[in-house]
Amino acid sequence: MRKALPSKLALGIFDHLDDNGSAIERQYADRLRLAETCDRLGFYAYHLAEYHFSPHGRSPSPNLFLSSVAQRTRQLRIGPLVMLLSLHHPLRAFEEICMLDQLSGGRVELGIGRGSLPIELGYFGIDADAVPGRYFEASEILVEAMRGGILSYQGQHFELNNVPLTLRPHQRPRPPMWIATNRPESARWAAANDANIACVGPASFVRKITDAFRSDGGHKTDTDDHASFLGLLRMIVVGQSATHAYSLAAPAFERWLKSFKFLYDINAIPFPPNLPLNFDAAMESELCVVGTGAFVRRALLDQLEEAGANYLLCQVAFGDLPLDASLHTAMTIQSEFMERVA
Repeated sequence: MRKALPSKLALGIFDHLDDNGSAIERQYADRLRLAETCDRLGFYAYHLAEYHFSPHGRSPSPNLFLSSVAQRTRQLRIGPLVMLLSLHHPLRAFEEICMLDQLSGGRVELGIGRGSLPIELGYFGIDADAVPGRYFEASEILVEAMRGGILSYQGQHFELNNVPLTLRPHQRPRPPMWIATNRPESARWAAANDANIACVGPASFVRKITDAFRSDGGHKTDTDDHASFLGLLRMIVVGQSATHAYSLAAPAFERWLKSFKFLYDINAIPFPPNLPLNFDAAMESELCVVGTGAFVRRALLDQLEEAGANYLLCQVAFGDLPLDASLHTAMTIQSEFMERVA
């Protein structure tokens, strides 16, 4: 018996745009083709990470790449997940988001964060001790700037005096906001501040995060016209058989993992304790879901239910997966999930 789809389930694409071994120009062109395909298939959004000085991310300026995605798509929503506010002056971040929202006709999903690796921020001369304060102030300024008018702000890290905000986002009062989190307290903050969340980890662990989000009375419920998104991120490869899918996914994950570890390795930094260090561990931890279309569908629906998530962030391009493999996975997800809802 086929498991029924949740009535409120939505699907999006998440991308690190990690180095796949091809020329950078070619990889950008392939990702734009993938975005075009996902637009036609009806995916909700394309979310792009921000990384610096690492092969883990060839999009150190996500908004720049996403402006190209906006011109190649019609319905697909776009946004950084996340924009590292610790590295951006909040006024500059505000102006970029306004431009992107206007260029896309109001399709921006704005993810914000502080950054997870201190050495990455240190290359810009930002001390790790200053990061929480810079992020807090920058996020306050960014949200206030969305209201328009004249902006003044006095903080430890930023001082703004009568700044005329001549730009505005297309969406009013502001684009939807996102944070990526694995902490219950951050999920409660997101719920209280009308932000969506994206989570990664075993479904049973993510359930603690989504429960914390729902515990805040201020979040939107499924009875609202626009329910809050509680996202579950998974790396997904669909093959003609389980063996075929494994043969594609295993080497691609190993290349992705090498890119992820790059800054840790060259700076002798201990790896995150929850990082799976080989492909089999990645499948066991539920980070990777690999197999036939029918198997992937069952596994993902089980994990979404256990996690209490209503938004599936599909990472269908990673490592050196061929473009055709990513396109096949995206098309299979569309037929296994979205076509059955229609």
